[in-house]
Amino acid sequence: MTAQPTGRYVTTSVAGESFEAFVPRPLPPRLSTRQLATLTEPLREAEAALARLDLAGEMIPSLDWFIYAFVRKEALLSSEIEGTRATLVDVLAWEQTDQAGDSRIEDIEEVTNYVAAINYAFEQIHSPKGAPISIRLFNDCHRILMQGVRGANKQPGETRRSQNWVGGSRPGNAVFVPPPPERVADLLRDLERYIYAEDDLAPLLRIALVHVQFETIHPYLDGNGRLGRMLIALLLDHWRLLKSPLLYLSLYLKQNQAAYYRWLSAIRIEDDWIGWLRFFLDGVSEIADDAAHTARGLYARVNKDRKTLLATSGTTVTAIQLFEQLPEHPVITMPLVTRLLTTSKPTAGKAIELLIAAGILAEVGERKRNRLYRYHNYLQLLE
Repeated sequence: MTAQPTGRYVTTSVAGESFEAFVPRPLPPRLSTRQLATLTEPLREAEAALARLDLAGEMIPSLDWFIYAFVRKEALLSSEIEGTRATLVDVLAWEQTDQAGDSRIEDIEEVTNYVAAINYAFEQIHSPKGAPISIRLFNDCHRILMQGVRGANKQPGETRRSQNWVGGSRPGNAVFVPPPPERVADLLRDLERYIYAEDDLAPLLRIALVHVQFETIHPYLDGNGRLGRMLIALLLDHWRLLKSPLLYLSLYLKQNQAAYYRWLSAIRIEDDWIGWLRFFLDGVSEIADDAAHTARGLYARVNKDRKTLLATSGTTVTAIQLFEQLPEHPVITMPLVTRLLTTSKPTAGKAIELLIAAGILAEVGERKRNRLYRYHNYLQLLE
């Protein structure tokens, strides 16, 4: 049994120009036992790395602040792949204080939209009455993703009704032309059916297949890359490969962007699914181990800084209470502290000063008003 062609080209036209658009076959591809055998070791390594990440998660008393940080880091990296330029500190500052820092507000909003979309998706799939992973959920997330940013005029929440393309100035000179718009609905329905169908393939391999299929269909006029990467995290949860949402592949795909695009092309041009699957599994192993290392590092950092604060002369209960808020609010202002601790400005100011003296907080920039402070050791580990 050998691999079948991954799809076919159909001739279509836009504005009088004819070109070839690629229509993928429904999943799964037919792969031989020999081909799959070459993935045995990378699959075993990837699954072992996920198990180590799960263990790191179980060792942490509270996962909420780790997940908070990981989701924002993923949002930042996923948006960077699409050309957005913002820093983690500026994103956190905008969320916590409505101050944009040195980044463009438009770029920050693209990142915070991604955070809102992925949080919404997880809430939906975990709710008994929520939407499952489906076309409906894709549309809802797309609407959130595009709200008020670049692409807001490109049918937010709706699959495309016109031809799109990747690279080039028009379909005729594009690097890749996805399926014609009239085929998108059927292709997405096929993809949705595959997610819920029985399959002997390991779930990690299925996730890799679904991601490629979604990117190949390119069902929206904008935001396909971000949604496709988000889908990886949702499917890890759907197939219960992780107990907590701590694995996001945007860092790996950003660092290996040229190879990523090369493997996507190789699937269409050479029917080479195995190269892509191996690349994907290597990414899962690398990022899972990196996430476990980061989780342990953040946990150790917080414990160390807590001991430092407790040993600092003149430490107050308010300073300790503020410290415990920092993992979920690693960028703060005086008004935010007064709200978080329900305390007065002088008391909040003293708590901030104690954390600065302990080497835990550092001021961001040199503002005379609305001063920003960051939990710099914690953010350094993430950045």
